[in-house]
Amino acid sequence: MRVRRTLAAVAVLPLALVAAACAPESDGGSSATGSSSGSPSADACATGSLPLKTAGRLTIGTDSPAYEPWFVDNDPTNGKGYESAVAYAVAEQLGFGKDQVTWVKVPFNSSYAPGAKKFDFDINQISISEKRAQAVDFSDGYYSAAQAVIALKGTRGAEAASLADLKGLRLAAQTGTTSLTAIRDVIKPDTDPVVFEDTNAAKQALQNDQVDAIVADLPTAFYISGAEIENSVLIGQFQPETGEQEEFGLLFEKGSKLVPCVNSALGALREDGTIDQLEKQWLSDVVDVPVLQ
Repeated sequence: MRVRRTLAAVAVLPLALVAAACAPESDGGSSATGSSSGSPSADACATGSLPLKTAGRLTIGTDSPAYEPWFVDNDPTNGKGYESAVAYAVAEQLGFGKDQVTWVKVPFNSSYAPGAKKFDFDINQISISEKRAQAVDFSDGYYSAAQAVIALKGTRGAEAASLADLKGLRLAAQTGTTSLTAIRDVIKPDTDPVVFEDTNAAKQALQNDQVDAIVADLPTAFYISGAEIENSVLIGQFQPETGEQEEFGLLFEKGSKLVPCVNSALGALREDGTIDQLEKQWLSDVVDVPVLQ
């Protein structure tokens, strides 16, 4: 992924706080949906036939605060930010207007816990995972994720040019995320990573010289470096699972019969170019960040 994008490109992303929840711990690739296969019938996916928590309304979960570039102004209801926009695009495909969508707060770490859910689906940078799919179901992926490393200019962290160079650093990430798992399983640092409740705390630790670098999903890391921490640099990106492209998926209660219909909606949005357009609008291009080997 890119070394650093230009300020003009960063401006495409909304200028607000970005302590994004990052990708959740992932133990597998996009095949770990735990959902039923096959195409649903048109009748089964008719708006009035959908199995919803509340008749006539689509209930969507996400964490609070909801961070940029995934949401704007900590307001999932405004349709701004990549995940808010994707959620409303899926809702429209299913036959719901914006005024027929209800958002509910769902803490990141509890979204994938076993048991009944208060939402029809949750959207919160949650990586599709075989381990998680034992307790919940996932849609097809709506975003392919990578991890990236942020350090302050002129520090040991900024000098790193490979995964091996990161091993001796004090690394940090948000709890319960793929970023934390990637530190432990891919980088394998000499000292245990520092774990924070959210990315805001990790950013503060970096600025206070409590850690040498922080790891976050690439869009979040890019926004942190380009728009939030002025004296920082995005030193590189890497995939958390060797040989596999990690993906974010919409999360459902285990056994939800809504999954096939949502997958059909996502398929239509990918086919007509909506997903690509929303990525460009809210996440911008991240192709020039070097890959750390």
